[in-house]
Amino acid sequence: MSSDPWGRVDETGTVYVRTADGEQVVGSWQAGTPEEALAYFERKYEGLVVEIGLLERRVRTTDLSAKDAQIAIDHLRQQVDEHHAVGDLEALKKRLDALVSAVESRREERRAAKARQTDEAREAKEKLVVEAEELAASEQWRAAGERLRALVDTWKGLPRLDRKTDDELWHRFSHARSAFSKRRKAHFATLDAQREDARKAKEKLVAEAESLSGSTDWGTTAARYRELMQDWKAAGRAQREHEDDLWNRFRGAQDVFFQARSEVFAERDAEQRENLTRKEELAAEAEKLLPVTELKTARAAFRGINERWEAIGHVPRDARPKIEGRMHAVERAIQEAEEAEWRRTNPEARARAAGLTGQLQDAVDKLQKQIDTARAAGNSAKADKLGRELEGRKALLDQALKGLEEFGG
Repeated sequence: MSSDPWGRVDETGTVYVRTADGEQVVGSWQAGTPEEALAYFERKYEGLVVEIGLLERRVRTTDLSAKDAQIAIDHLRQQVDEHHAVGDLEALKKRLDALVSAVESRREERRAAKARQTDEAREAKEKLVVEAEELAASEQWRAAGERLRALVDTWKGLPRLDRKTDDELWHRFSHARSAFSKRRKAHFATLDAQREDARKAKEKLVAEAESLSGSTDWGTTAARYRELMQDWKAAGRAQREHEDDLWNRFRGAQDVFFQARSEVFAERDAEQRENLTRKEELAAEAEKLLPVTELKTARAAFRGINERWEAIGHVPRDARPKIEGRMHAVERAIQEAEEAEWRRTNPEARARAAGLTGQLQDAVDKLQKQIDTARAAGNSAKADKLGRELEGRKALLDQALKGLEEFGG
């Protein structure tokens, strides 16, 4: 019989291991000496020690899940409990018990971390919702729209909450975005409607101005033209494509009348020359407002200058186009600044311009490839034909790019 501190082999070849509960049968050994039997089962014990050590290291240093760790622990505990090894099995059981505690501790840490993460995500999403609801009432259409898009990207990067909470917060967030979009759409629709109303009103003013252009009732007609001018200003801006034409017709009708009146009242030439001097001073004062840097200030200043201008009266006929052209140039610059400000707040128009530019650029690139292919194949006639088409597309692309620049890039 052979033995060591943790096990022995009796004369029948049965191997035992010593435990706190007494000796337990490990197995039977018939193929060699008792020493070899003990050595074999001691090696199995050392194998368990190595496996437990590796599992301890994984639990301590990796993100091994609690579920997988517990499965590994149960597997090792089964091997220890089956007593198929010779060694300090109680020590192994204690190490496995310690591992169970460590895994449970890690589980609780992860639960706490997940709870913290959930709380942080909920707080972050609540802040996004509050900001979105504040932006929903904004009239800074471009800035608010860009900020709302940024908030959506931030939302997408946050973890999901429980379904009920997440759905409730998302509903509020989405509702705020929809409310802003509806208000913005209504705002620009109102602007468009106002411009259409202005066009219709100015059409009527032009028609009346043209009907009065042949009148010889100088005083009454001149007074009516002044009223028409006030009505013109009160009507607001029409669409850009109509405004200049309407203005030219309106002003042209007045010119016909006032030219005729000037010819009749030639004795007023001296007064008109004095008017010209005063209007030249006002034109110079107006021109100092350019370039427009502060739109509101420039508009108010020009309004004051223009009121003094209108109060002066007529100038000599031959000087009128030049002096009025100077004032109209200043007015046009201010109107264009207003128009640019409106365009900058119209992301839909910019998106359409950008889309058209992209389509034209794709068409140019495609034609260039077709030309290169035709030339490579020796088909000069086809290449020349495509080249002429390419020039046309490039011209359209240049126009589209210029239009896109008007939207700020």
